[in-house]
Amino acid sequence: MEQTRIVITGVGLTSPNGNCLETYRKQLLEGVSGVQTIDMRYIGKVSAGICDFDPKKYQKRKELRVGTRAGSIAIYCAREAVANSGLDFAAMDKNRIGVYVGTTEHGNVETENEVYNISKFDYDTRYWTHHHNPRTVANNPAGEITINMGITGPHYTIGAACAAGNAGLVQAVQMLRLREVDCALAGGVSESVQTFGIFAGFKSQGALADHTDPEKASRPFDRGRNGIVVSEGGAIYTLERLEDAQARGAHILGEIIGYCINSDASDYVLPNPVRQAECMRAAIAQAGLEPGDIDIVNTHATSTPQGDIQECKAIAEVFADCPTTYVNNTKSFIGHAMGAAGALELAGNLPAFDDNVVHPTINIDELDPECELPNLVVNQPHKVDAVELILNNSFGMLGINSALIVRKFTK
Repeated sequence: MEQTRIVITGVGLTSPNGNCLETYRKQLLEGVSGVQTIDMRYIGKVSAGICDFDPKKYQKRKELRVGTRAGSIAIYCAREAVANSGLDFAAMDKNRIGVYVGTTEHGNVETENEVYNISKFDYDTRYWTHHHNPRTVANNPAGEITINMGITGPHYTIGAACAAGNAGLVQAVQMLRLREVDCALAGGVSESVQTFGIFAGFKSQGALADHTDPEKASRPFDRGRNGIVVSEGGAIYTLERLEDAQARGAHILGEIIGYCINSDASDYVLPNPVRQAECMRAAIAQAGLEPGDIDIVNTHATSTPQGDIQECKAIAEVFADCPTTYVNNTKSFIGHAMGAAGALELAGNLPAFDDNVVHPTINIDELDPECELPNLVVNQPHKVDAVELILNNSFGMLGINSALIVRKFTK
């Protein structure tokens, strides 16, 4: 039985190097990093990716006081995705819109801030905010979208570690195919730069990037890489069934044709290249393709010494003898946006369907021999004859793997 076809008709994003797809893509092609140095409570100066979108574009001051940074990112991206799609949102049945937002963690920053605040008052809990519980519940980012936009259909915030952005899109595809909703806003968001616990955890693990130049701190595949640059950001997509999008004459940015989510079941942190390879192969098979059909593989590689090697092993195994498959990495520009990573990185590659350019991995001064991959695009963009198929890798702690395949829409 032929699957219902699901297409992307809009994208809204905020990233450390751009607040719309056009700017973001331009920065990727020009090699512009969005990483900077910030002061983190208890830790000091660290490299991080910070977004500079205007939250007041879609929220009032009171809403910003009550809500969360992750919620503001989600609202901004969702509103931009709807605007980009050309939907007549006011005329839509809000019961038939679903919101599916992936995130790595949520609530840590709010709890940390409250503990810090009451420490100034001898830990008197009378000074603990009554907004804390709705700020920290797991469904918060997706829920904030529904409140802001008046959406009365289902909403989920999906916890899938750093595979969450892809997972949000997968959930939307499934719900559209089940006809539970007629339109979906889906993707991922992250507020991780707001919490010192994330930085402290990676630092104690020996996995926090350290470099005198913050713009060079995120350096996947480079021999001198030494850890993750923590970033915030978000990317939300408008997804529709093909027949609905065509009926309203929508501009279609791409079609989601395959995906897989699986588990390593082997380690809390260390990736398993065998399971990662299985994930990619399963997504390719679901799409009815062969590995050599893929034009761009966007890697998850986070700039950790061992993690990058493990993924390279998986990619080398799956894409052996694929001379027209090119490999790149987006975290080298923006750092690791955690729950938003997969969705943001896919967005950075989508314009390749139109311009036929593979954006590079930057900050590779000396390629690690264990990360050598055929057709790894290094430091400069690479023009190709055509881009028809993108495979987006996104992996996370506790061994969750995801691969999503998007095809250029022609008919």
